[in-house]
Amino acid sequence: MGPMPPDLAIRTIRLQASDETLARQLFLLLAEIFENQATPLSSRYLQRLLARADFWAIAAFTDDLLAGGLTAFTLPKITSESSEIFLYDIAVHPNFQRQGIGRRLVTHLRHAASSEGIDTLWVPADNEDQHALDFYHSLGGSAAPVTIFTL
Repeated sequence: MGPMPPDLAIRTIRLQASDETLARQLFLLLAEIFENQATPLSSRYLQRLLARADFWAIAAFTDDLLAGGLTAFTLPKITSESSEIFLYDIAVHPNFQRQGIGRRLVTHLRHAASSEGIDTLWVPADNEDQHALDFYHSLGGSAAPVTIFTL
């Protein structure tokens, strides 16, 4: 499959509990792109995860082909009665990169979150990943120096 034409029709949807098959495909795609080991998820686990109001799984399609997606979590704040979104994973299949799909995914998340009164979205990016840094800057993001620890 070669590069897609510039007038690529992109459709994004937030996956729900009834979208188990699509979620499996999306999660496998994310694991493949990030070169992560993935263990099969049970139907019960997937349906419970997708049914959570604080979990976001947004898939992007070109025609009927899964082109990419993201996962994110709503985090309630303790300093005000509000929440923020933590964008956990976002990836676009290599055959569909540089076509506006990543931008469309983030735009979908921002608009959907905004309709729920959530205006702040944050995402970690490795300092060595210049492509990711450029992408988030192009979306109007501002970098904040931080170190994330894994315990």
